[in-house]
Amino acid sequence: MSVLFITGTGTEIGKTVTTAAIAAAELARGRSVAVLKAAQTGVAPGEPGDAAEVARLAGDAVTTAEIARFPEPLAPATAARRAGLPPVRTEQIAEAAEKLATEHDVVLVEGAGGLLVRFDETGATLADAAKALGAPVLMVAQAGLGTLNATALTALALRTADIETPGVVIGSWPAEPDLASRCNVEDLPESAGAPLLGLVPAGSGALPPARFRAEATRWLAPRLGGTWGG
Repeated sequence: MSVLFITGTGTEIGKTVTTAAIAAAELARGRSVAVLKAAQTGVAPGEPGDAAEVARLAGDAVTTAEIARFPEPLAPATAARRAGLPPVRTEQIAEAAEKLATEHDVVLVEGAGGLLVRFDETGATLADAAKALGAPVLMVAQAGLGTLNATALTALALRTADIETPGVVIGSWPAEPDLASRCNVEDLPESAGAPLLGLVPAGSGALPPARFRAEATRWLAPRLGGTWGG
């Protein structure tokens, strides 16, 4: 793994915390890590964004980069248009990731929302940037009811674009999972067409950073630098 794109099957499902967990696990293995936020929305200039949150949780050794930010919490293309700012082009994402990859062992590219959210007026998406680099895309999914359909649709979009996925991570695993969540642990690999690679506990982003780093490897499968065995 050199460049890994990370997308959610929806919004607010633990994508940033999952990115931080992967970064922490890779750092624990002695690897250098960079995190690229393709488009940060809903954050004002000077405020910490998702990349900064990853560094806070995973450690200052993480190199962070952000291509552009827009103040309103909207899809990147819409946020850019309403702010009167240039949109983020997929070529910018690919070029920035490629440059970081020359200086780091692992580059994690965190998307905005889901895989097919538009970045510009042409309809370009995170999938286009991953395709341009030939990089895999990790899916982060919800735990509960409805996640099988959303995950299957994201996986279908990846297959249609001929983009590899290493698997899916549940980004906010409840302390007391309901029946649907427990069943989804078994069913998600079939919907994703790829293995389940981890369960990141709900609320883990609120842990003290030192504890987050100590526990992150337990949440992720070996393919993502962890020790979780399913």
